[in-house]
Amino acid sequence: MGTFEFSAYHGNNILPEQIPREDWGKFFVVDTRRAQDHADGHIPGAVHIEWREVLARRAELPEDRSVLLYCDTGSLSAQAAFALKTAGREDVYILTGGFDGWNLKGGIRAHERATELQPR
Repeated sequence: MGTFEFSAYHGNNILPEQIPREDWGKFFVVDTRRAQDHADGHIPGAVHIEWREVLARRAELPEDRSVLLYCDTGSLSAQAAFALKTAGREDVYILTGGFDGWNLKGGIRAHERATELQPR
């Protein structure tokens, strides 16, 4: 019996406050939560692909933009990101804290809010 060769894996986690408002358009944002969760609210511009389907639907992910995956907290999107990375996709990021954390930190304004709070 052979062994399974694991590719190098780097989480590529990114915090909402690390993304300036003007940089969100540089990502292809994927909401990996259930369809109902997406319908109830999502990051503007996010495409819905449930986490279990991301690998099978990877042809829908553009090659010319980095992919940013999120779920509610970050754990399921991390599994989807791992699958993509082991399939050879390198420019995949996980939104740390997921949709919940994104909302708590100010949503699209998270970077601005974090910058305002920094001591000068």
